[in-house]
Amino acid sequence: MEADATKLLPFLALDARADLQAAAAHHVLALTGSGPGRKLLAEQEAVLRALAELASAPARDAARDAARALVNLAADPGLHEPLLEAIPGLSMRLLDRVLDPQWPWAEEAAAALANLSREPAPCAALMAELAAAKRGDILLERLVRALCSPSYNARASLHYLAPLLSNLSQRPEVRAVLLDPNRFVIQQLLLLTRQHPENSVRRGGVVGTLRNCCFEHRHHEWLLGPDVDILPVLLLPLAGPEDFSEEETERLPIDLQYLLPDKEREPDADIRKMLIEAIMLLTATAPGRQLVRDQGTYLILRELHSWEPEPDVRLACEKLIQVLIGDEPEHGMENLLEVQLPEDLDQQLQELEQQEQEQLERERQEQLEREQQELVPEP
Repeated sequence: MEADATKLLPFLALDARADLQAAAAHHVLALTGSGPGRKLLAEQEAVLRALAELASAPARDAARDAARALVNLAADPGLHEPLLEAIPGLSMRLLDRVLDPQWPWAEEAAAALANLSREPAPCAALMAELAAAKRGDILLERLVRALCSPSYNARASLHYLAPLLSNLSQRPEVRAVLLDPNRFVIQQLLLLTRQHPENSVRRGGVVGTLRNCCFEHRHHEWLLGPDVDILPVLLLPLAGPEDFSEEETERLPIDLQYLLPDKEREPDADIRKMLIEAIMLLTATAPGRQLVRDQGTYLILRELHSWEPEPDVRLACEKLIQVLIGDEPEHGMENLLEVQLPEDLDQQLQELEQQEQEQLERERQEQLEREQQELVPEP
């Protein structure tokens, strides 16, 4: 099998005959569909380099399959190191293709880069390359512009730019760019939460980016203030068609008042959980907690908790409700992101967290068994 992979090398060359080149690229793509196939290719540095070159070539079918093969290879975290070693500058090469408005396989390049950047080491390597090129801020702004512009690339939807940005926003230097009040970047991302209801990849990436930005507690009052007004954007996907009393309605932001009877909540449980986590982060400081309370957040969470079918999302909702209705922390502990816990208490909390996860897993299994029983036809 290894010999077969090596034999493909001449046909992956840029000057190979087009039909043979396309067939070779298609065969490599098929290999990346299995674990053994990906492992085999990871050991063939020359094949990986040829694949990267072909993915950037003008040859239509061969370039498409080569780009998709890179997506599959990058989806395996165990292959990130051999990929980056075999193809120096791979991340920057992919990013340049992503931001090329004429490149037909920009979505595949974005997906490969999103897969690579999920892990800390490749993400740090990409940021180091951006810093070395002294154009990191510019490229990040272009990335956001491409994500927010439906017509940026007429031949690629660029949905995978969103998870790419989410991965990059785990880095403090990226959050600094996104949260720069003079750049108007975060406000552009807020608009995307209401777009593309059919695509959870894009929505999840945008919400993940917003959540990561909420780790920066120094920006909380700005995020919650009128310049950004992030809270209604985070709450709206969690809201349903509930009919609140006049008194309760007045406590809600304008965007959450008098919602239509057919209003639906965010259908993806992982995205609902990230939205709750983002709001939880905004309650880390005393001013943040007060601003979140004052906008009727508890009312939306109360109804969400009654409706929520997923145990882990319901648990996240419960924890946020406890913060909102509980007593304020003692003096000196107002910033929950900066509190240093004693080692023994930290250990106890970790054990409790583990027990919660085990309980959630049991509940999931029980729910799955009930659903399977409902599918069994009656005799």
